[in-house]
Amino acid sequence: MDILYLLIPLSAVLVLAIIGIFGWALFRGQFEDIEHEGERILQADPDTVDADQVVLQTRTEQSPPTNHRFQ
Repeated sequence: MDILYLLIPLSAVLVLAIIGIFGWALFRGQFEDIEHEGERILQADPDTVDADQVVLQTRTEQSPPTNHRFQ
């Protein structure tokens, strides 16, 4: 029974934190254009490459062909 003195305030703080985070997300515009994000994956975009992938691509394009024969 004594544990309720801890659990009730802890759950109230947790609920307030969740409401605060949700309010912050609403204020920052997180849920403004949900439909566009769902359709974005279906659109054919040109191949976009991150900066670290560009370095990897240039290294593989410059490397000489290797012979993978087992002896």
